[in-house]
Amino acid sequence: MPSSRTHIIAPLIVGCAQFMHQFDGAVITTALPAMAESLHDDPVRLNLAIACYLLSLAVFVPVSGWMADRFGAKKVFTWAIVVFTLSSLLCGLAQSFWALVLMRTIQGIGGAMMTPVGRVIVVKSVPKQQLVTAMNYITIPAVLGPLLGPAVGGFIVTYFSWHWIFFLNLPIGLAGILLVRRFIPDIREEHVGPLDVRGFVLISLGLAGLVFGFSALGRGVLSGPVVATTIAGGAVCAALYLLHARRTPAPIIDLTLLRIRTFSASTIGGALFFLGTVSSVFALALLLQLGFGLSAFQAGLITLASAAGSLLTRFTFRPILRVFGFRQLLIWNALLTSAFLASCGLFTPATPYVLIIGILFIGGFSRSVQFTAVQSLAYADMPTERISHATSFSAMTQQLTQSLGVGLAAIVVHLSLVWHDRPTPIPDDIAPAYFTLALASLASAVVFWLLPAHAGASLNEAQR
Repeated sequence: MPSSRTHIIAPLIVGCAQFMHQFDGAVITTALPAMAESLHDDPVRLNLAIACYLLSLAVFVPVSGWMADRFGAKKVFTWAIVVFTLSSLLCGLAQSFWALVLMRTIQGIGGAMMTPVGRVIVVKSVPKQQLVTAMNYITIPAVLGPLLGPAVGGFIVTYFSWHWIFFLNLPIGLAGILLVRRFIPDIREEHVGPLDVRGFVLISLGLAGLVFGFSALGRGVLSGPVVATTIAGGAVCAALYLLHARRTPAPIIDLTLLRIRTFSASTIGGALFFLGTVSSVFALALLLQLGFGLSAFQAGLITLASAAGSLLTRFTFRPILRVFGFRQLLIWNALLTSAFLASCGLFTPATPYVLIIGILFIGGFSRSVQFTAVQSLAYADMPTERISHATSFSAMTQQLTQSLGVGLAAIVVHLSLVWHDRPTPIPDDIAPAYFTLALASLASAVVFWLLPAHAGASLNEAQR
């Protein structure tokens, strides 16, 4: 296959895999209340299906880079799509709460390999001078997932059955497998060191304990002592990993990457930002369906405004970046997003839908701008030989943050329900969750404020 075709087709295929991953997450968030009713369970408790999926992503993302180098990125990417597709089928066939949670966990294993390994394929198959263009090809299909997910998911659960939201992954997955086998180059490393088994076990147990325990807190899924023990065990394993990583020459997650200032800001500031923005999707589904009494389809149509704002970023990000630069853009946009989240907490059934749609459009645009800037900044000063490690580190942090954010939003809603002795959330129960998420986004602005004025200047110049 000609090299010029590789530079275009490979990123598009990876982007389509990310579309399937993003679409699935957007659909299930919108369909959650309908799924809870079908399975005779509480919608907040059913959030555990999302949390376990994100947990599985966080646990298996760290090993994805090593597996791509050891077994070949093409082979790992193909099997990731196979696992994701088959588990999607089993999710659609689930008849109970725990069956759905189990299948979603397995689905997360496939998702954990798809995104970072796909990025490794693109980075290693595309010349560095064309990497920015290639990343644009990746984001175009990926942005269609959040754009179509809420409306399509709402339409399906309103007029058909929620099971079909998972069956939709089957034709996309099958097409992806065929395209990967035909067009993706066989990329592999000749010399791969041994897997850091001890580090993998420690960080997996640490992440599993912390995220699962945090997600189960206040759900009634596990007893209080079990939840406390799970969180404590995860904290101990995480601490042991930190000690292990300092003594190991090639740890599975290289913490020395945080010494690179732009990567550190991208990781820590981005984590605080994602904590608020990603979990706001869960809060919005609760607000529109349970708080406002809208159907899943009606709620999905309203959330299209946020996705449309996100799509607009693909055409305006470079001019905005040239005007502000990374540091100023990240600071002011974090403040804008914080204001957006706080505004959502003020929504009531009497709020005009035109105003809600306008605010969601601005919020989607702001969130996408920040996501693009944070992801780009991570590689501004990253040595070429450490890009794969940085990709795994960044993807792990992002997935972990998503798990914690969704769990945090659900806990705040649950505490409000308990405080007011209400069986079903109303807007007053969801508002505190939005205010809490707004504070997280506000905190990220402090991290970006500490960046030097010239941070990411080389990338800014590269996009002129």
